[in-house]
Amino acid sequence: MGSYINKNLISGEEVVLSAKNHWVNFFSSNFLAYLLNSNEYAITNKRIIAKEGIISRRIVEINLSKIESVNVDQGIIGRILGFGSFTIIGTGGTRETFLQIENPVKIKRTFQELVS
Repeated sequence: MGSYINKNLISGEEVVLSAKNHWVNFFSSNFLAYLLNSNEYAITNKRIIAKEGIISRRIVEINLSKIESVNVDQGIIGRILGFGSFTIIGTGGTRETFLQIENPVKIKRTFQELVS
């Protein structure tokens, strides 16, 4: 897993699942980020963390207790190749979407298991 997430875990926090962009990003405008493996996504026992970007960064950290739902969108190609997008909907209407992530259904399932 990437260095940003490892360096920013808080006391008692453990990574439950880490994810990365799917290889299909090699053929998109995000290919440089894919090649440099600069995007990091993780679900810990306390929050969801996402860091995107090479030069400029976009960092999203949402406590599990503040998340209302995690939605997954997959087209037919995404289902076949194992990628899709997931959207985190937080309390107060906060909405964060992450595109072309590997195995988004596993991300949703892991989130549901942690909050159950």
